[in-house]
Amino acid sequence: MFFRNIIHKKSYQVNPLFNHISDFIKDLPEYYKKTGKTIYKGRNELKEIEYNGVAMVIKSFRIPNIVNRIAYGIFRPSKAKRSYEYAHTVMEKGIGTPVPVGYYTSRKWFLFSESYYVCLKSECPYTYKDLIDGKFPNTEKIVKSIAALTAHIHKNNMIHKDWSRGNILFKEDENGIHLEIIDLNRIRFHKVGMEEGCRNFERLPGTDRMTMWMAEEYASIMGYDPHKCFEIMNSCKEKF
Repeated sequence: MFFRNIIHKKSYQVNPLFNHISDFIKDLPEYYKKTGKTIYKGRNELKEIEYNGVAMVIKSFRIPNIVNRIAYGIFRPSKAKRSYEYAHTVMEKGIGTPVPVGYYTSRKWFLFSESYYVCLKSECPYTYKDLIDGKFPNTEKIVKSIAALTAHIHKNNMIHKDWSRGNILFKEDENGIHLEIIDLNRIRFHKVGMEEGCRNFERLPGTDRMTMWMAEEYASIMGYDPHKCFEIMNSCKEKF
């Protein structure tokens, strides 16, 4: 047993709310390979899988280069583990994200092998990309809500390093705008100043009016000059 654990070691964690499907997380690679619907395939892969009535999205992280396989195998927590832990952190700060279910990682000898993050399927049907591509009657309200969320994240000494159109989910109902963020392993923790904070919007395209709405809302919450924020955001947007 000891020798086998050295050759092929796996680790996983299950949110206590989902202990009734711990067998699913424990054998996640087998379930992932045999079932589910692929909803995205690129550098990483996303699948929707339902198990025992629980609708989930599973992110399979690609196997990195040999240097990072050693680093993740011995020294660093996997992206899946970070995603799981960061999901709990942002929820504690009142930031929306699909509820974390668990994660699974494995290594062979001392090399990182597989990594999966599991969360509930979001009830938010739209992303920021849909906001750009479609027509929403409350675009200003949605954009300002996203700017307010960004400010809230920054005020909590966090910054999402891939704050882009696919990583912001939203829906609108009778209770208002609901936002969720994903790709949580890209969050970093440090004090965020005005320059870095405004540049964080660079991957969110839009009209000058949308950028102004963002700048005004963000500046009002952070205590910055809205015209300076707009200037920084607009220059970044043009370069990007």
